[in-house]
Amino acid sequence: MSTVQISIEMDRSVLSAMRQDPPNFAREMRLAAAAKWYELGRVSQGKAAEIAGVSRAEFLTALASYGVSPWQYDADEVVQEVGNA
Repeated sequence: MSTVQISIEMDRSVLSAMRQDPPNFAREMRLAAAAKWYELGRVSQGKAAEIAGVSRAEFLTALASYGVSPWQYDADEVVQEVGNA
């Protein structure tokens, strides 16, 4: 697998306000971004877990803390699935 390192600059006051050190902040930011992108339908559960750097099971568990449903179907898709069964 080929990887790339991404660097961001942030004022230390942000880390202080969140009571986080840089490694923990980076982990939380990856998880939050992955959860949001999953919620928006931009990535699958598996890809979101990969982005977050956790297992798929850990990602699904973490979704609850962000208020994101692990089921990404709208009402029309559910009706369609039931109709196809």
